Amino acid sequence: MELVSLTSSTPLALALALAFLSTARRCDGASESIIGSRETCDVEGEDFTVDKIPNTRCFNCICKNGFVECLKHQCPSTEGCYTLLESRDDECCHRCKGCLRNGVYHESETEWTEGNDPCRIFTCKAGVITESRLRCYTPCSKPIPAAPGQCCPVCPGCYVNGQKVTAERSVTTTEDPCVTCRCNMGRLTCAKQACPVLHCPASRIVHESGDCCPHCKGSGRFLSPPKGACMLGTAVHNSGSQFYVDECTRCICTNSVISCTKETCPVLECTSEHQITLPSRCCPQCPLVEESRASCTYGGRTYGDGETWKLDSCKACACMQGKVRCAMPMCPPLNLPCPPNSRLEHPEGQCCPRCVESDGVCTVFGDPHYRTFDGKFFSFKGACKYQLASDCVGHTFSIRVTNDAGSTRSSAWTKTIAMKIGDLKVNLGQKMKVKVNGKKVDVPYSVPNKLDVNRTADSIVVNTQIGIKVLWDGISFLEISASTSYRGRLCGLCGNFNSLPKDDFTTRRGRLLQDPQPFGQSWAVGAKKMCARPRTVNPERERRCRGRKDHRLCNRLRSQIFDPCHKKVNPTMYYKACLQDMCECPTEHCYCESFMAYVHECKRLGIQLPHWRKSTRCRTVWDQSNDPVPLNKRLH
Repeated sequence: MELVSLTSSTPLALALALAFLSTARRCDGASESIIGSRETCDVEGEDFTVDKIPNTRCFNCICKNGFVECLKHQCPSTEGCYTLLESRDDECCHRCKGCLRNGVYHESETEWTEGNDPCRIFTCKAGVITESRLRCYTPCSKPIPAAPGQCCPVCPGCYVNGQKVTAERSVTTTEDPCVTCRCNMGRLTCAKQACPVLHCPASRIVHESGDCCPHCKGSGRFLSPPKGACMLGTAVHNSGSQFYVDECTRCICTNSVISCTKETCPVLECTSEHQITLPSRCCPQCPLVEESRASCTYGGRTYGDGETWKLDSCKACACMQGKVRCAMPMCPPLNLPCPPNSRLEHPEGQCCPRCVESDGVCTVFGDPHYRTFDGKFFSFKGACKYQLASDCVGHTFSIRVTNDAGSTRSSAWTKTIAMKIGDLKVNLGQKMKVKVNGKKVDVPYSVPNKLDVNRTADSIVVNTQIGIKVLWDGISFLEISASTSYRGRLCGLCGNFNSLPKDDFTTRRGRLLQDPQPFGQSWAVGAKKMCARPRTVNPERERRCRGRKDHRLCNRLRSQIFDPCHKKVNPTMYYKACLQDMCECPTEHCYCESFMAYVHECKRLGIQLPHWRKSTRCRTVWDQSNDPVPLNKRLH
């Protein structure tokens, strides 16, 4: 999805309306993005609907990190298309012109076969039909004949020039990048297909090194040719006329439809630098075959006939009758930037980069404030024991928190965390105390193949083998990370992790609520004795706090100390949480939990704030031995 941010210095409601009124348009009239000033918001994770947005159905606007962000609905790529169709009023996406053949319509970028000839391939690209025949390539000495309905014979095993071919990843040869090798149930099939005829100005055709086919760059819309005539590139052809695009391609115009027949050149085993093309000939060819040898020399090393070796994570080679033959995987196309909630990753030792979904993160801090896995932000002052997050499908883990009210009238803080993973029970308490199956343990601590407990400068970190990670600062800041394998499987105060913040207030019985109080109480667990205050749906109204000192301390969050992150994460909701935390704070340092939550959110966005503790006088639990209120009494 395309990401658009809004900003403004005007009041919220008015600014939203103004910001959404203006849209940027491409030369073809398509609405490309929203233009406006960046707008703040304070209902984290909630949808925003503004009727004055042009094509409002094409955008989904939410409050994320305190800013209004609009996600444009994902549309098929129209890159390289110069026959864009006029959009209908009910359409969000622009479409490229397809092809009509024998009364059947085919979308652009599709291919198909007709009749009983599986080697005869048709492709549609920007309204132009290209017909060609597959050229089979069998890199083995004893190929298996093609099965009925298949074009090419197959080879046992799935290796090409030393490169492994998998069902998920096709491979091509470096000598001829138009060869595609696929693996199916341990059988290898390789074939070469002619490139489709392009329909764009010659100046927009690009052929990048190592690519099989040239492609058109950009997109747009040509003026329509006379009725019945055809346009290819910038040339107009009358209906019924035949013409040649090059020595390999013959086309015909029939009632505004261009159909081309293109020869597929044979697979060559010499590199492109050594290939020669004779005048007026369609296909290149290799020089005269040299006498075969029993070894190859490459990079100063000698390899025997049939020997294979790996050059790097992308390229493998083999020695075949004195010739070096290489192959490399065909990386799937990437739509960059990566979609929301994902990141670009290039794993070490692997050839292809990829967009990988980010782990879900649920944050709990202060007088409990919660940010769910899906980004919904709320406060819930329950002073009992609650189910924070659990695998409600596979039951692989559960995490419960005990909130203590101490002597306060309406506040509460997270006091202890109880994790259950299989037959292991891990308890995290104040002062960084850690127990495993009821016994106190020293950190670092490990249970082989199950979990590791380590210490950082300001936290205890529990890493599990099942994809759940817990970070605890020993005071009241807690962060749970869940791998994407748990998407849609979780339940509890942290929500269901289904990428939809709007349904995070789903109770234990499956009822969707709007109020965080009854939602939170629905996830209470254990006996009533686990509550520091009686369970009430409508707690006593909290007293108003207007202390100047509270405002002065919390205002540090909006100062230059955190300025590098202010453009990425709006500090307003953390500032409000800070004021709430200071209302009945038993120490002078309750503001630090909001600061820590803000710092962690910034860190996830790649922004480091290494000196914030010193600048705000926020100490870690390790160095709070001189706190005027001992840590073990701050919640009592």
